[in-house]
Amino acid sequence: MSTQKVIVIGINGHVGHHIAKAFVAAGWEVAGFGRSNKQPIAGVRFIRGDAEDVEAMRAAIGDTEVVVNALNLPYHQWDQGRMEAQNQRVITALGKSGKTLLFPGNIYNYAATDRTVMPQLKQRPQTPRGEIRVRVEALYEAAAKRGDIQAIILRAGDFYGPESSFDWFDLAMLREAKKGKFAMMGVPSVGHSWAYLPDVGRAFEKLAWHRKEFGAFENFHFAGNYVTPEQMAAAAVAAAPVKLKVGTFPRVLFNVVGLVDPLMRAVSKMSYLWENPMELKDARLDAILGPDFATPFDAAVAATVAPFFAAEKLAA
Repeated sequence: MSTQKVIVIGINGHVGHHIAKAFVAAGWEVAGFGRSNKQPIAGVRFIRGDAEDVEAMRAAIGDTEVVVNALNLPYHQWDQGRMEAQNQRVITALGKSGKTLLFPGNIYNYAATDRTVMPQLKQRPQTPRGEIRVRVEALYEAAAKRGDIQAIILRAGDFYGPESSFDWFDLAMLREAKKGKFAMMGVPSVGHSWAYLPDVGRAFEKLAWHRKEFGAFENFHFAGNYVTPEQMAAAAVAAAPVKLKVGTFPRVLFNVVGLVDPLMRAVSKMSYLWENPMELKDARLDAILGPDFATPFDAAVAATVAPFFAAEKLAA
């Protein structure tokens, strides 16, 4: 049997990087497409190109059967049709090839009152960004229903993990790690959906491996880690090589900084995700992944926390 091939469009992003590593580890022939090779991965053939160039993407995809769209725009640049246009270019590059397209979804498609978020739940976005995500997924569903491609969406909570930056550990929770501080995000005792990036990558590989068992359009929900701020703090404190003082991150700062920073202004508008217990569940995906699939939560947090204290470990 010949080695299966996959290409990751947007290889430099957090999720694209970890997806590529997971496919390499599983024995696939992996290519990565991007403007630069910022984080080279052993076993990945890098293809330089711009995702705004449809022909460049089409050439890079070639005869590869599985395509991962890990592209993303800066958070505050999703509007004015830009996010839809970016994804439409990928669909155009795929043409009527029948190839499998894998796409990372998020929880924005659902309302604050949705407590158990399963694939069959009706999507009711309550923010402009949620409406954008619904429209993007509709593009893939339409292409799949036309028979042009197979589209598989894997929805997950907030990403975290090693080799990651500009996430909630970096921006808020361990922003003052050098001062021995950990800032809890969210509302006390209210659960929040998290997704450990290496596990997300492996889940994408599993879905790609089983793709011929699926329909033309599929929507899976990755349960990940549904934990309270206190549980996240306890795991981080246990993993840190120094004593951490635990406090609460003042999310009002996003509103204040947002007065002059469009990125923080965009972030502040999604505060409902921290204020409401929205848990992703999918029994079908759980069965595909198996009972021992996920990295234990404490180990996942420890791997994420470690780089913040690398200097302390060297000095020990």
